[in-house]
Amino acid sequence: MTPHASSYLDHCRRIIDAVDSQSAAISTAADWFAQSILAGRMVHLFGSGHSRIMVEEMWPRYGSFPGFNPIVELSLSFHNLVVGANGQRQAMFLENVSGLAARILRNFVLSPLDTALIISSSGCNVVPVEMAEHFRANRVKVVAIVSKAHADASTSRHPHGVKLTDAADLILDTGAPIGDAMVSIPGLDTPVAPGSTVGGCLLVNAIKAETAARLTAAGQPPLVLTASALTGPERATSLFEAAYDEHSRRLAALYAPAGLPR
Repeated sequence: MTPHASSYLDHCRRIIDAVDSQSAAISTAADWFAQSILAGRMVHLFGSGHSRIMVEEMWPRYGSFPGFNPIVELSLSFHNLVVGANGQRQAMFLENVSGLAARILRNFVLSPLDTALIISSSGCNVVPVEMAEHFRANRVKVVAIVSKAHADASTSRHPHGVKLTDAADLILDTGAPIGDAMVSIPGLDTPVAPGSTVGGCLLVNAIKAETAARLTAAGQPPLVLTASALTGPERATSLFEAAYDEHSRRLAALYAPAGLPR
């Protein structure tokens, strides 16, 4: 292994330790999320920019199950064009437009039985913070995933200086450093190779596993998307269709009362 790759992996091992140290908070998040799912409601997932990765890591993918509402705004997270129409400059501008979060959540009828998971490495961009504020105004508990060292060193762009850590009920830390990048190379004045996605994926999957255990213990084992190489094609297809049907039914409950008196 080359020294710089080894350095990155060493940092990742420290991230694993940082996530492992948060077992109590992970258990609390799983308790809240399982309660929402058992009540027939959903856990809302949101992340702008590269935090979208953790949203899609939670659901839908193999090893995941219904009960989660992935809110992915392409205008905030469509990165592959980089420049030009739908480019990164616009996405980074839009994630600091006040009022956009409220317009996004206007699509859903929220319930105090819901919960939310919001991911933002810095915790300082306007849209994720206002998402948390809007959820809490509707009595929805908010779990935040941030890179605490980076968030503490960053300046909020919220009009009142609020950070995501101020607007959440429970905070989880990816363990990534200030600036996210973790490897220093001689002759290069800025580090490379970020770590927040590693920590974020560890956190969401640890929560996912704990949530599945709670649902199973409650007599409602989740319908897990599973590869045919593991279960055989017939069982895999059955799980796939049943899981997506359940997602449809849960999502319908967020849309059906729209516009009606609360």
